[in-house]
Amino acid sequence: MRHPFLAGAAVALATAVLAACGSPDGSGDGGAKATAAAGGTPSAAAVASPAPSAARTTAPGPRRPSSTPKAPAGDVTPATGSFTKKQKEYLTDRVPKGMDPAAVLQTGQETCDRLRYLVKADRGIAVAAIVSGEVADAKPAVTHLCPRHQDLVDEAALGYADGTHKGAGLRPGRYRAPSPTKACSWQVAGADGKELESGSSGTGEQVEITVARSARTFTSTGCYAWLPQGDN
Repeated sequence: MRHPFLAGAAVALATAVLAACGSPDGSGDGGAKATAAAGGTPSAAAVASPAPSAARTTAPGPRRPSSTPKAPAGDVTPATGSFTKKQKEYLTDRVPKGMDPAAVLQTGQETCDRLRYLVKADRGIAVAAIVSGEVADAKPAVTHLCPRHQDLVDEAALGYADGTHKGAGLRPGRYRAPSPTKACSWQVAGADGKELESGSSGTGEQVEITVARSARTFTSTGCYAWLPQGDN
């Protein structure tokens, strides 16, 4: 099940995006050019579409390259209007052959719009949404379309999603789960599986843990995402 805050935020964001795109000054991160290139206002259904579940049994692996042939960079042109340099950079190697590049651009723009909404509501939730995968493919969208949110992506890279983390994936330090579910539980184990720290929370309120330098495994369930504390 999606995180309840993100589910509600998606509905509110759909309304906000449609209103922003209808304004004469194009107040979204991509501005009027992105909206024009996409051939209209962003789809509310796309913004509010279900995202991957926050609860995982294993840590998410690297995204595998798509096997769908991509259109050459020179063929990435909109049916009407033109793309900016940054928009073209975002679209490079991302547009499947036969697909309207404006539709791919719209997906990236909706990612930026969603982050813009979330960071206004709660910055920690915005970072956690990237960590958990609720906001997917945030890195390329932020790099090329809304670099103002780069700090969110940088912090998310140091966090943990629900799952099991071990070996090189462990970074010692203090972490907090800003919006855990009421079924949040965790365990930090050392060599030979010796428990170093564990706990659970049924309140849905923020919790904190310490991943010790001697830790070998960190498992989290129902906690949504763990973010590094400032002193890590």
